[in-house]
Amino acid sequence: MLVERGLASARIGPYGTAPRYRAASPLLALGPLVEARRGALHQVEGLVAELSERHRAAQARASGAPVEVLSGAAAIRRRLLAMGREAQHEVCSLVPTRSVPVALSAEEGLDEVERDSMARGVLLRSVLERGWFDRPETAAAVTLLAEQGQSVTVTDRVPIKMIIADRRTAMLPLDPRREETEPIALVVHRSGLLTALQSLFEQCYAQATPLRMGAGEAHPADALLDRVDRDILALLHIGLTDVTIARQLGLGHRTVQRRIRALMARANATTRFQLGGYAATAGWLDESSGRDVSTPGPLCATSDPL
Repeated sequence: MLVERGLASARIGPYGTAPRYRAASPLLALGPLVEARRGALHQVEGLVAELSERHRAAQARASGAPVEVLSGAAAIRRRLLAMGREAQHEVCSLVPTRSVPVALSAEEGLDEVERDSMARGVLLRSVLERGWFDRPETAAAVTLLAEQGQSVTVTDRVPIKMIIADRRTAMLPLDPRREETEPIALVVHRSGLLTALQSLFEQCYAQATPLRMGAGEAHPADALLDRVDRDILALLHIGLTDVTIARQLGLGHRTVQRRIRALMARANATTRFQLGGYAATAGWLDESSGRDVSTPGPLCATSDPL
């Protein structure tokens, strides 16, 4: 039995004598077994946490209370993951600029949840503060997620962090100023309050600028406009500076300025405002000339949705 489990080795003695046994190194023999048990225990702990969260949500719905209070990053993480997995139609998010991630990171499974949501046909819509584009890591994430089909608009200021799933559940911080030390979130169920929060999101989404990148086939009107020029126009359209555009696209600052001057000459425009007007009428900013590009998604947005 010990030999079969790798805890000992057997060596046949000379002339048919009884075998001699030698104990294996405990580190080599028991290490993999301990790791396997630890992994299994971790999975069980995750299942227990998920079941606990579902039980809490069911109890809250049964009680008819319109608002729940979640205290602590762990509880917020579990609920956010559950909201993403259970969403069937739409997930909306408001994402203000943050300096320090608090409750959730992409490494904790949100990327997988977002990919699964989109594969199930869930519509993901975000309103993102323009300040995120000043961060190299965010710019890289935007490029990485550009092919995933998420819809995002960009604005100067977002009033509060918020996620709404299927227009039936919303989550937002109780006090944004306390998030770094004592994160507390409110979970709002179907009620007049939820209707007001959905209206707030729709207003922010409608007033912000859609972010479109030239990842698709060219529109007939811009057949001679290459991918880089369409991307530059898309980022100019949401109000980014030349420096931020250069960082976002991996170009030199002077290269971006040179391309913008060339576009202005082509459009016979003397100002960037005139260039924007020409680009809009010529179809250079039409959705057919590109896809919406997502910043870190409504759940994992820059690693800190709540």
